[in-house]
Amino acid sequence: MVKISDFQIKDVVNVSDGKRLGNVGDIEINLTTGKIEAVVISGNGRVLGFFGKDEDIVIPWKNIIKIGQDVILVRYKISDEKITEEE
Repeated sequence: MVKISDFQIKDVVNVSDGKRLGNVGDIEINLTTGKIEAVVISGNGRVLGFFGKDEDIVIPWKNIIKIGQDVILVRYKISDEKITEEE
């Protein structure tokens, strides 16, 4: 059994470029099936609150490659400062 608190302490790393995306802030669950649909990486706050906060990154469950002891490896492509699903 895995708890949401177990996900929140792991770093999420993009295997496409090795960049740390952050930590899981939330999960999306399909209430009909009870399965996890996606994990949400909370956007980072800006210094002293200037310009608000970065947008959250939603990673579909199918893009999660491996959940390790310390990290969650995901496959995502970053283009033009925006996260898009890799085809």
